[in-house]
Amino acid sequence: MRRTTFHRATLAAATLLLLAGCGSQSGGGDKGSGAVSPKPTPTPSTTSTPTPSAGGSSAGCTPLTAELTAADSGRTFCLAQDGTFRVTLTGSEQRPWKKIGTAGDTTALKPVNYGIMLRGGDAGAAYQAAAAGTVTLSTTRPLCAEPTGSGQVSCKGIQEWQVTVRVS
Repeated sequence: MRRTTFHRATLAAATLLLLAGCGSQSGGGDKGSGAVSPKPTPTPSTTSTPTPSAGGSSAGCTPLTAELTAADSGRTFCLAQDGTFRVTLTGSEQRPWKKIGTAGDTTALKPVNYGIMLRGGDAGAAYQAAAAGTVTLSTTRPLCAEPTGSGQVSCKGIQEWQVTVRVS
């Protein structure tokens, strides 16, 4: 019987491949490819305008008009009272988003009918601004797909999505 041993070069190559696979970007939406889109870095928006906050001071935020996606993670949005918006996060059966949660002044946003059916792994919600306040919306999903066969690599990382909505 032949004895199999791992060499340091083989182990280093496998480690590099694992790290490259768990940190690669996906072009469009996640279609079950197992590719990972990194947490977006908040960037200044050209449409960002200072808006008075509930405390009366001026703070920059982006006007929220219609829909939030995974690319909006880490950003702060402003919404006028009675305004509505939708959150649509595209996932996959292998890497599903959890239900979107709210924290902060949860009376500021009232959940409304999302209006469409979601695929397995997607997360979605729709809200109407009901009162002045600040709410944080958040969810997570696995960073890597669960292994489906023996000898496959798995990871325990999670991808986080979070936005802050200021209602005035």
